[in-house]
Amino acid sequence: MRVLLIEDEEDLAAFIVSLLKKSGLAGDYASDGGRGSFLARTNHYDLVITDYILPKLDGRSLIKEIRDDGRQMPILMLSVRQSAADKSDVLDVGADDYLSKPFSSEELLARVRALGRRSPNIKNRILTFRNLKLDPDTFRVSKGSQNIKLTNKEFSLLQYLMLNAEHVVSREILLDHVWDDEVDSFSNTVETHILRLRRKIESKGEKIIHTVVGRGYRLDYRQ
Repeated sequence: MRVLLIEDEEDLAAFIVSLLKKSGLAGDYASDGGRGSFLARTNHYDLVITDYILPKLDGRSLIKEIRDDGRQMPILMLSVRQSAADKSDVLDVGADDYLSKPFSSEELLARVRALGRRSPNIKNRILTFRNLKLDPDTFRVSKGSQNIKLTNKEFSLLQYLMLNAEHVVSREILLDHVWDDEVDSFSNTVETHILRLRRKIESKGEKIIHTVVGRGYRLDYRQ
């Protein structure tokens, strides 16, 4: 899952981005509302986290711009404002959740996981594909009775492929949803991670992740 954080407090932003990445999520960052609105409307994010009080464009106006542009990703508002009126106003304009500052790491991640499950692609908390099972809440993957240990990036890659099982997913879409904007799009990082993931989830003679030449990758048991 790829997350956009819009926060002007540098220390807090660095902490949240680090927290997201340690949880296996790809995190991009904008320090003002204008830049944040632009990124949210021109990139493919699965979740937006935004502060209320921001330079150039406040969080409420930012959310309205995103929704007016037709973007439907979940949005979590962070704010020191705690009045019922402020919360109702932000939710009415298009936010999906509101978390008051200060907050704990555990609560923020719980909200992020809950909002991630509201994505149009995510219908069940635990993903299954034949005998593969992936639980995003416990960060566990199993194949039959065997537990499979994956890195954060391998986990996110498999999760996205499972969400789109039996459909071709292009390299560009994987870069958009699994990696942050710091990745070199000309590198072979996607191919390398696909290779490593295949080694971990495929048995000898078995093919689960298929390369569709010129188009991308497909999670499928068909040969």
